[in-house]
Amino acid sequence: MGIKLDMVGIVVKDMKKALDFYRALGLDIPESANDDMHVEVAQNGFRLGFDTQAMIKDIYGGWEEPSGHRVELAFQCDSREAVDETYGRIMEHGYGSHREPWDAFWGQRYAIVQDPDGNLISLFA
Repeated sequence: MGIKLDMVGIVVKDMKKALDFYRALGLDIPESANDDMHVEVAQNGFRLGFDTQAMIKDIYGGWEEPSGHRVELAFQCDSREAVDETYGRIMEHGYGSHREPWDAFWGQRYAIVQDPDGNLISLFA
């Protein structure tokens, strides 16, 4: 019996704020989802899910605010220029930067931004 990674879930404090960030990143998420407690976005064969803290508290039987970064979401951009453009768009929307675009020693163009819940989101090409 095999397994397949199907969905990565993100727990969010405020669904609209979180979805607005991921829309600015470039994901197609309907505005009608802003008030939902659970949202899924299909992305190249797997799903990115968003759940409110209230929903997760019910599912898990409790919720404690985590600290630190344990999982990275990395989005591949079409080109080196697209990394810079996506980073710029995120900054124009007022979201946080963790590291401005740079040319990494392993050959990729790379940048790291923060979503409204403090998750680090990598952009690369």
